Amino acid sequence: MPQHITVVDYDPKWPLRYAEERKRIAEILKENCISIYHMGSTSVPGLAAKPIIDIMVVVKSLEKADAVAEKFSEIGYDYLGEFGITGRRYLRKGGDERTHQIHIFQADDWNNIGRHLAFRSYMLTHEKERDEYAKIKKALAEKFPYDIDGYCDGKENFMREMEQHALSQYDGTWDKLYIAARKVQYTREFSPLIEAGAVSAALLTEKGNIYVGVCIDTACSLGMCAERNAIANMITNGESRILKIVAVMPDGKAGMPCGACREFMMQLDKAAGQIEVLCDYETQKVIRLKSLIPDWWSTEQFETK
Repeated sequence: MPQHITVVDYDPKWPLRYAEERKRIAEILKENCISIYHMGSTSVPGLAAKPIIDIMVVVKSLEKADAVAEKFSEIGYDYLGEFGITGRRYLRKGGDERTHQIHIFQADDWNNIGRHLAFRSYMLTHEKERDEYAKIKKALAEKFPYDIDGYCDGKENFMREMEQHALSQYDGTWDKLYIAARKVQYTREFSPLIEAGAVSAALLTEKGNIYVGVCIDTACSLGMCAERNAIANMITNGESRILKIVAVMPDGKAGMPCGACREFMMQLDKAAGQIEVLCDYETQKVIRLKSLIPDWWSTEQFETK
C-alpha cells in the first residue's frame, strides 16, 4: 500500500519522541557514535510536518554501523543502505506508514552533515520562510495524499533555494570542532599506569586550521589535559593563535578548561583573552577566555611588548 502523506501542525511531543529514540540509537552504536541530531521539520517548533521523526547520526565508521544493523532491526528499523545518497545509511521504522527515519553519515562527510544542519538552523531563525514551507507542504499533501514522488517533486525547488540561502548564512565552526574532537575521543590503555582519550578537545586557529588532542592520564602528575595536547599539536605545526576551542567530556558534553589550561592559553599571545570557549554544544553557548580568568596577572607585560 502506498504511503499516506499527511502534514499536521507542530506537535510539542515530537522532541520527546526524538529524545526517546536517541537513547536507543546511542546504546546500539556505543563508541562509534559521535553525535545525534533531531533534524527535519519535526525539529523546528512551529513548523507543520509529516509526523515522522527525522534523526541524523554522525559516526566514526560506517562499516561499524553496518555491523550492528541487526540491532536496529530488533527495535523496528529497516536498514536500507545508502538508499540513493552516496555515503549515507538510511533506516526507517514503520514501513510505508513510517514513524522514524535515521540518516547515518561518517564524520568526514561534511557536505551532507553541513547541509542538514544548515537547513535546520535556517528554518529555526527565518519565520517567513518557515511559514511558506508549511503552506507548500500542506497543499502538496492534499494534492498528492498517496504519491510520495509527487509530494517530494513539488517542494524540490523551494528546498533547493532555501538550502542555498541556508548554506550561505550558516557558520558550522562549532559543529566541525565538536565532531573533530569526538572523532578522536576513545579510551587508549598503554600500560597499567597510563591511559588516554576519555576527554578530547579541538581548536580553531587564526589561519583556519583545526587541531585536536586527547587527555593523557598517568599514575602521577605527568599527564596532560586534552586542551593542552591540542595546543601542543598546534604549536608543533607552527601556529600560536587560537580563535575557538571546545573540550568534550566523557558524557559527550562540552566542559570548561581547567585553571592550568586557561593560564597556558592566556600566555600564548596578547589577544588570548578573546578566545571563544564552548560552554554547551546543544545551545552553542560561548564564553570568552578572559571571563574565565579575570584580572589576569601578566596583562601589563604584553602591553609593553
